[in-house]
Amino acid sequence: MPKSAMSQVVNRSFRIRRLLAVAFIAALPMPLGAAQEAQMAGIDARRDHYAGVARQIWEWAEVGYQEEQSAELLKRELEAAGFSIESGVAGMPTAFVATYGSGGPIIGLLAEYDALPGISQDAVPERKPIIDGGAGHACGHHLFGTGSVAAAIAVKEWLDETGHEGTIRLYGTPAEEGGAGKVYMVRDGLFDDVDVALHWHPGAQNSAQAGRSLANKSAKFRFRGYSAHAAGAPERGRSALDGVEAMNHMVNLLREHVPQETRIHYVITQGGFAPNVVPDFAEVYYYVRHPYAPTVLELFERVARAAEGAALGTGTEMEYEVIHGLYDLVPNVALGEVMDANLRKVGGVEYTEAERAFARQIQATFEGGPSRPLGSEGEIREFGVEGVGGGSTDVGDISWVVPTTGLSTATWVPGTSAHSWQAVAAGGTDIGTKGMMVAAKTLARTMIELFQSPDVIAAAWEELAERRGTDFEYTALLGDRPPPLDYRR
Repeated sequence: MPKSAMSQVVNRSFRIRRLLAVAFIAALPMPLGAAQEAQMAGIDARRDHYAGVARQIWEWAEVGYQEEQSAELLKRELEAAGFSIESGVAGMPTAFVATYGSGGPIIGLLAEYDALPGISQDAVPERKPIIDGGAGHACGHHLFGTGSVAAAIAVKEWLDETGHEGTIRLYGTPAEEGGAGKVYMVRDGLFDDVDVALHWHPGAQNSAQAGRSLANKSAKFRFRGYSAHAAGAPERGRSALDGVEAMNHMVNLLREHVPQETRIHYVITQGGFAPNVVPDFAEVYYYVRHPYAPTVLELFERVARAAEGAALGTGTEMEYEVIHGLYDLVPNVALGEVMDANLRKVGGVEYTEAERAFARQIQATFEGGPSRPLGSEGEIREFGVEGVGGGSTDVGDISWVVPTTGLSTATWVPGTSAHSWQAVAAGGTDIGTKGMMVAAKTLARTMIELFQSPDVIAAAWEELAERRGTDFEYTALLGDRPPPLDYRR
């Protein structure tokens, strides 16, 4: 099990002092700056190759825990570069850990590759599904995974050329979209010895903000009743759908009496098959979110009690399965400032005239018009500690046990919302590739800088300890359940 916060800080204090000593006396065989610039040029030289990798994952569009081809492709890239691969970690067949180097610091790099169901889209600026009802990379994880792999390989080459001590550990993390793949890795202790964790995410702007996210707990509530002819013998039936609808009504009444930052949303995944048959089974899938994990747990229990009341009132039986639980994201300014500085060295995205025309067509499809102007893809937002974002991520759990920071880059047309067909479309074009390359180079620069900056790592740990408190002990919000490998089936 993961160590307590205090033991992690104490153990790392010895490592940090050792790293400071090593950094002071190390004699490196090659100037570090020259080697770093060589690796940035190396990423650019392999641009077309990485674009092809990302496009292939985009075309496969494999949903959570079904990313067999996508994971294998990324593993082959890393293995060919000299990384050792451990597959199927933490009980997840499509999860892996790729490692290169020796000694400390150990820098973790996250890679995602799952798609979203029901958002298939061609790489064109009008709504055009490739497969009706099929999956699509509406959150850009094909770029996420490929860009992280590109960064890891570049830093591996930097370690080789400079002889610098350190370990790269790339985590192939499946099912970020509702499957909480990273949580199982944290729960199994796979981050216990990591000094820093870095990540990135596709987006509509370039930013290394030290922001927060919403904690989240989800479950599928299943009601069981008795079927009967809905007209001939309705008195013999007990409608499972009635149970779902009664629950939804009570939860909607509950919204008036929860903290205003709360977000609760649901979808009925099964409600019966024919109007003239009283449904004996129905299911509703709920998300409960709030900026703080303890509050999420309290709110979730209230939702569960509403489900119990709905079952009692409709004469049905109810059970629920927790699907995932995520902590809120802990910002880390010490690391964020380093990431921001390197993002500014790399710069933003520049469109060709053809890409500007594509972008204008995409923006014309936005309800209410674009929220950000064309041209802002080349800008970088001012660094700062933002408030809580509207989404949730399983990176949050990592950020409570390891100092963590990330960035977003302009892989989509300015003003594009995640989880939209417009995001899928841009992500399948060179617009997506350009943003991915910005991320890969920024991550690589940041990793290289952190390998040489034990003082920054020490400051990052001090900041994490202060933010979470000395009595923090990590416990997964999803309990001891195994990974829900069939949640997208």
